[in-house]
Amino acid sequence: MCHSDDSRPPAADDAVPAASTSDLKLRSSDGNVLSAFTARAAQPTGAGIVILPDARGLHDFYRQLAVRFAEVGIDAVAVDYFGRTANTDDRSDAFEFTPHVQQTTPEGVAADVAAAVAHLRSGDGGAVSSVFTVGFCFGGGYSWRQSADTPGLSGAIGFYGRPTAAAEVTDRMTAPLLMLVAGADAHIPVADVEAVAEKARAAGVEADFVSYDGAPHSFFDRTYTEHADAAADAWRRIRTFVHAHAG
Repeated sequence: MCHSDDSRPPAADDAVPAASTSDLKLRSSDGNVLSAFTARAAQPTGAGIVILPDARGLHDFYRQLAVRFAEVGIDAVAVDYFGRTANTDDRSDAFEFTPHVQQTTPEGVAADVAAAVAHLRSGDGGAVSSVFTVGFCFGGGYSWRQSADTPGLSGAIGFYGRPTAAAEVTDRMTAPLLMLVAGADAHIPVADVEAVAEKARAAGVEADFVSYDGAPHSFFDRTYTEHADAAADAWRRIRTFVHAHAG
């Protein structure tokens, strides 16, 4: 698990309050019904983003993050991974997520992402023209993987992602990558992530790799005040990346 119930995503100085937020249920192509949370922008840019949480699934940090994206004009949907295995929507710190993570599959994650992409492209989701993914830890690696597994993405962004999720599919990647890495990550070797970036580039895919020296795993959190500069820089890079690659 990366972010706790006390974690808070950074906010933009130029934020405009979101037009609306709501919980919803989405149906994947395999029949799975997944929990999701959506935030609509009051001043939409035509870009949308699917948020892939850490290993605990859809908890409050990611609902708040969806709102932060909507505040800068990016319609957002945050998804949960465990509709196929969990009999509760509770993703508080008490949720025993490990058995459910062990039952996830790349195909299941891709199907759930596709359902969120379809929602964003619909009228109810903002009818966006460009869709990105962003993920964290477990979701970070899977976000990069969507460059191969989810056709039509404009870009795939990941924070402190597990490189094994993406390393095996770099030859199928098409969407550009933004790889935001904690330089002092105790769990994920920086060199392993950089190796995935190099493989992607060798396959002809743009891969922007950024390592934040001294930053720990989960640094993208307002409660980590000593790493506020790294979080602010990452937020700026995300917005620049989306602006550069939106269609």
